[in-house]
Amino acid sequence: MPSLASSPPVAAAPANPRSRVLLASLIGTTIEFYDFYVYATAAVLVFPHLFFPAGNETTALLASFAVFGAAMVARPLGAIVFGHLGDKRGRKATLVGALLTMGIATFLIGLLPTYPTAGWLAPALLVMLRLAQGFALGGEWSGAALVATENAPAGKRAVYGTFPQLGAPLGFILANGLFLLIAALLPSDDPSRPSTAFLDWGWRIPFLFSVVMVVVGLWVRLSLVESPAFERTVRTGQVRRLPLAAAVRAHGREIVLGTFYMLATYVLFYLMTTFSLSFGRAAPTGDVPGLGYDYTTFVLMMILGVVFFGVFTMLSGPWADRWGRRRTLIAVTLGIMAFGLLWVPMLSAGTVGVMAWLILGFSLMGMTFGPMGALLPELFPANVRYTGSGIAYNVSSILGAAVAPFIAVALWRIGGGSPFWVGVYLSAMAGITLLALLVGRETRDVDIEA
Repeated sequence: MPSLASSPPVAAAPANPRSRVLLASLIGTTIEFYDFYVYATAAVLVFPHLFFPAGNETTALLASFAVFGAAMVARPLGAIVFGHLGDKRGRKATLVGALLTMGIATFLIGLLPTYPTAGWLAPALLVMLRLAQGFALGGEWSGAALVATENAPAGKRAVYGTFPQLGAPLGFILANGLFLLIAALLPSDDPSRPSTAFLDWGWRIPFLFSVVMVVVGLWVRLSLVESPAFERTVRTGQVRRLPLAAAVRAHGREIVLGTFYMLATYVLFYLMTTFSLSFGRAAPTGDVPGLGYDYTTFVLMMILGVVFFGVFTMLSGPWADRWGRRRTLIAVTLGIMAFGLLWVPMLSAGTVGVMAWLILGFSLMGMTFGPMGALLPELFPANVRYTGSGIAYNVSSILGAAVAPFIAVALWRIGGGSPFWVGVYLSAMAGITLLALLVGRETRDVDIEA
């Protein structure tokens, strides 16, 4: 872990203009989370109907979530490969490569044949492209966070670090807004199932549209120059031949701590997005009872909650710069633990309670997610920062995200439709994160160029 400075270092003027840094860090993660939400929504609405054999609806949903989880398994591998390139060749070229890989994979999903047309080849191709998405995403977040934090002025790293995090709520609104528009133009007579036109071709539009966003992202990122931190690493001869080996050998503790710092964030994130969409739309009298909202109503409610996600993501940056990353996140994690125990009374209080649940959950999501853009990069020195922060972020995606939909659905079934045990699961994961934060150290005053 880089040494603590006795006082915040005086940073040189950033090599990249502020507007370019913030836009470059924001655009890539917006595309990343747009792609995630497009797949997550399709995993609930479309893929169980089109990419798996007809039969038990719960089995088809779990199979769709399994493909979703495949990307999480590929993400640590992407973090290693792109981290190696980012720590040896520079942040700029690596970010461009990750964005291209992600955009091409997402676009091709929109062109896939379905199970009735191609049989098992259809889900096999879906898995391959989902793995490619995950591989690219493994290198995207850490690169975007480094662009923001390594170009931030002194005392503003957490504020700058919230811009890549802001891509999550923006991506949600773009993806689900586009799905809502398509669903409105292609209405269904059955509120529990998309229309025939939507299943035939409408679902493909959000995947194909991602190419437009990728072009914009490439244009912004190609105009960047390397950060002062990486240039200093090259100039002083500190580039490591094998960044992964150097990171694990010298900073294994920070990798483990960073992984568990992110655990509660990931579990909360996927429960409030993917699981909630299934739970909110499930019929109150079905095999596994849910809230019974139609798709349009519930997604609009979620979008309102996501507005609070964005607001509190931005507020968390100044808080983390003022009070420190560790103190801020300890308070928020305690809030997540309490929130998990409030699921049943809130979700039993009608639409007002459900809306309060969404707003509170997404607000906590913003407060825990925002500081991570600065905290994880600050755990590592510049010569292994891309690799170390990427591994911590993406290994946590397996522990907290890849398994979360399965655990949540299983606990939902065990509870006979009650979300009680799902909330307890969230509180337990937050407890693990709290322990990691208590063991860890404050990173606000580290020298980011060291």
